[in-house]
Formats: sequence, structure tokens, C-alpha cells
Amino acid sequence: MEYKEMLMRQKQFFNSGITRSVKWRKSKLKVLYKAIKNYQTELLAALKNDLNKSPVEAFSTEIGIILEEISFALKHLSKWVKTEKVPSALLVFPSRSKVYHEPYGTVLILSPWNYPVQLALMPLVGAIAAGNCAVIKPSEDSPASSKIVAEIIKSCFEPEFVDVVLGDKTVSESLLKEKFDYIFFTGSPAIGKIVMKAAAENLIPVTLELGGKSPCIVDETADIQVSAKRIAWGKFINAGQTCVAPDYLLVQKSIKEKLLSAIEKEICAFYTDTPENNPEYPRIINKRHFLRLCKYFKDGKVICGARANSQTLQIAPTLLDDVNLEASVMKEEIFGPVLPVVTFDKFHDAIQFVNDRPRPLALYFFSSDKNRQHEIIEKLSFGGGCINDTILHLVTPYMPFGGIGNSGMGSYHGKNSFETFSHRKSILHKSFFADLWFRYPPYSGSVLKLLMKIMK
Repeated sequence: MEYKEMLMRQKQFFNSGITRSVKWRKSKLKVLYKAIKNYQTELLAALKNDLNKSPVEAFSTEIGIILEEISFALKHLSKWVKTEKVPSALLVFPSRSKVYHEPYGTVLILSPWNYPVQLALMPLVGAIAAGNCAVIKPSEDSPASSKIVAEIIKSCFEPEFVDVVLGDKTVSESLLKEKFDYIFFTGSPAIGKIVMKAAAENLIPVTLELGGKSPCIVDETADIQVSAKRIAWGKFINAGQTCVAPDYLLVQKSIKEKLLSAIEKEICAFYTDTPENNPEYPRIINKRHFLRLCKYFKDGKVICGARANSQTLQIAPTLLDDVNLEASVMKEEIFGPVLPVVTFDKFHDAIQFVNDRPRPLALYFFSSDKNRQHEIIEKLSFGGGCINDTILHLVTPYMPFGGIGNSGMGSYHGKNSFETFSHRKSILHKSFFADLWFRYPPYSGSVLKLLMKIMK
């Protein structure tokens, strides 16, 4: 199929004005909601096939979170789309100023394999809510899930409104050559640069949801047992294949041994003594990533784990102590169930350690010290995070989720998804009733003095 033709049909559909109706947008969101509910069994099976996700993990992190996002959009959309009245400056008196929310038009959504359902459909909710048409390109590395996503979309929407294109990276490359009105990409910083470069050729605005090395800092005032449980959960959910998973543990030296021992116990409690043989424990997406992750075992002293099942592509949750800061495990985004451990003596050393590195997508700080909590927020720059927990900041639709710098640009979830896929169009309304004489030439000397008084 010619992508130019596909895009042309979508642009024609968008230009018909159908998608601008709020009632119509809500009806389409309801159709999507119903389809996801109807396809739950198939989605759970596909996620089991691609990543060996248990039904509970698959529903909570993929299906349920999308259903909540749709419900939230349906509840608030009528309020989001309202024209905003803003004050007018004295210089443009008399006038009325308003901001209108306008859809971009046709958007391209490039989604990854690690949460193949959530990260394909979550941005789509925002795109539809804002009144856009969309093309989704799911990952070829999660074929079962991508196939079901395509089936869901085809059962819900006419292709000139929302379409799905399956295929390998050459398909993504071809799509990036087309003149979409907006591009939404979730993936690695390396591919994010390629997407941004392609978008720049046509001056297409982008949202980049990337990743990086997200630190988890634990100081001496933290509750060891609670911290260990929450760190183990956040790191090893989806076998660590989560963009906001703790990428390394930065722990105060005085509590390191107790914390590592507690995390090791939680790993066993969660996944048994042999996670690499546990049918409920997720697997690594493919052989290439499996082999890449296994190489990290040599980058530090193994505290636990470092066992792998090459038949099922499962890797036991692994803790590495005494890591070399120049080793690969501390230079690359891990994206798997390996957690390197770095220690610090004084609190300001931890601050310096994070500040010396690229700004991460997420940061987690475990501490009972309110002053230190404030200092982490004030002195460190990162996309978002939690105090005394992991991952959960992205669950709420009331907060934006996104990165900064190397970890991405733009944000979404809830109202932020609507705003991401909307252009804020400013309109100044003037009447013919009055006209300020000093705006027009020729200008007398008194005009400059008047302007200097007004514009200050």
C-alpha cells in the first residue's frame, strides 16, 4: 500500500471536519473502550506469547490502564475543549482574547515492544480526544500483541480515521518520510534521534518518550523493608523491560548490606528461588536482548541471580555490587532484570553523582528526611518520579508523564495527552468601535513617551 495514498485519505477525512465534533470524538472513544473489553482474552494471550506476562501484570500494566485513560478522557473532554478566555493587554484595548484548542490533523504513533498494547493505544486516546486522525506503527518485536492491536483498530474505525501499519523498521523509515502533522514516538534515545531528524526534514512537531539510566537513591533514614519491596517490584516488573524502571541503585554505604539482603529476600518472595524457571515471570523479548543482558553479569560482583534460561529467555533478577563505573552496565540503559549497586558516603555525593550524568526519565528517592526530599526535587533535573516508591507516578492521569533532555521531550497522560495532540490557537477579537490613534504613522514625538509609559 502506498503510504502517500493512506495519508492523503486521512487528510481528506480530517478536512471534512467530522473529527472536530466533541460528540463524535466521545463516540469513538466509547467504541475503542468496548473493543478493548471484548478483546481482553486475546490481548492477555498475546502478551503471554510475546513477553510471558501473567494475567494480573498484563491487565494492570497494559489493559486496565488504557481503560482508565479512556474513562478519564470521556469524563473531562467537554471541559478540556472549552475556549479559554484570557486577559487582553492594555496596548490592544478594546479587545477580547481567547485561546482555542485545535487538532493537528494526522498524527503518526510509533510504539515499542515492551508494553506493546499500552504504548500503542494510550497515545491514541489523546489523539482521538483532541480530534486528530492517526496511523499506528506497532513494534515488529512483539508480533502477537501488534496483530491484536491491529485487529482492534480495524474493528473500531474506518482506516481514513485510524489505521495500523505492521512491518519491520523499513516500514517505520518509510512512514517517517511522509508529511504527517505530528509524530509521537516511544523508544530508545538512539532511535529518538533518528525520528527527530526525519521530522525536522518536514518541520513536523514531535513528542519523544525515551528512557535513560533512572537512579534509585536510598539514604540511611529509609525504611529498609518497605523500600526493598517497592524497589524489587519496580525494577523487576516486566523483567525490568520498563523505561522508568530503576536502572541503578545508589545507596548510602551504612545501610547497603541490609538493603541488598532485604531486596534479595523480596525477589525470592515474588518470583521463587528459581525465577528463570517460573512460568509467571516475564521473559526477555528476544534472543538478541537476552544475550546482551547476560553480558552484564561480568560487570560486578553477583549478589544474587545471574542465572538464565536460554530456552525460555528468562533471566533471574540480578543484583550486582562493586560495579565498575566505566563498565557497560553503568554506561548503557539496561532495560532488563539486572540492578547494579553504587554506594555513597554523604548525601551531597549522591546529588553530584546524578548531576554528572544525563538527565534521566525517572528518579526514585527513599528517605524519611523531608529536607533531603526537598533537596532532591530542587537540585536534580529528571522527567518525573516518586518519593519512597517506584513507577507509580505514571499511573495517575492527573500528572504529566514525560522526559527531559536526553530522556525525551513532551508529555502525556490525562489532560496532558489532549494538550499534546492539540494546537493552542490564539485569537484577538477587536471591534470597529474604537481605534487607538497612536498605533498609526506618522508618529509624533509624544507617541514614544506614551508607549514607554504603557509598555513597561
